[in-house]
Amino acid sequence: MAFGDQPAYLRVADDLRKKITTGELPPHTRLPSQARIREEYGVSDTVALEARKVLMAEGLVEGRSGSGTYVRARPVPRRLIRTGFRDGDRSNPFRQEQADDRIIGTWESSSEREEAGREIALRLCIAPGERVMRTRYVFRAAGDAVMISTSWEPLAVTGRSPVMMPEEGPLAGRGVVERMAAIDIVVDNVTEEVSARPGRAEEVLTLGGVPGHSVLVISRTYFAGGRPVETADVVVLAERYRVAYHLPVR
Repeated sequence: MAFGDQPAYLRVADDLRKKITTGELPPHTRLPSQARIREEYGVSDTVALEARKVLMAEGLVEGRSGSGTYVRARPVPRRLIRTGFRDGDRSNPFRQEQADDRIIGTWESSSEREEAGREIALRLCIAPGERVMRTRYVFRAAGDAVMISTSWEPLAVTGRSPVMMPEEGPLAGRGVVERMAAIDIVVDNVTEEVSARPGRAEEVLTLGGVPGHSVLVISRTYFAGGRPVETADVVVLAERYRVAYHLPVR
């Protein structure tokens, strides 16, 4: 088998990857053994092992204790629809985040005060160390965790007000726009940035992924007259979602 100038383990991984993506090695099929890879590709045990590690890091295969390495079943990506603020479903944070009426979701949350780190302070236009309310959500569909969201609100804005705790008080569970309106703050703009990165161990474990999986991060910030009043990171497994934006034409 002739190969190009890539390192041998990447060339072997590339060929095996093609067999997986084309269906020659369908889901739940056992990956060729290390000895078989060595024989078929004319490479060393080290190269065969490294090639398998690449496929495992990419989430294409998974090891089963005492059984071997198997091709993973790849989920069909769902669209994560982003539409900005909607007047309906304001009492359902899951609806606000994923805006797909076909999915009935539940969520759990916890809030605590903390000092803003450098990144969050920059996003909120406050000094590092200023107090914020951090709220972490885990959203579930059919009982499975599908999304993690962490938000930060400056206590200089919400402190000692009825909306200081997003999930407690008279406006518990309401969206940012409605909660801020209750304390006479008009949210008039929102920005989002989408990025990808390797998932952190806790995130991947919570979302039911495999170590090494990548995640999509939607970093969202709400503004009132140019002042940030809330910023959040929405995290999903990259292999499960495609982010789709529905934006009005003005």
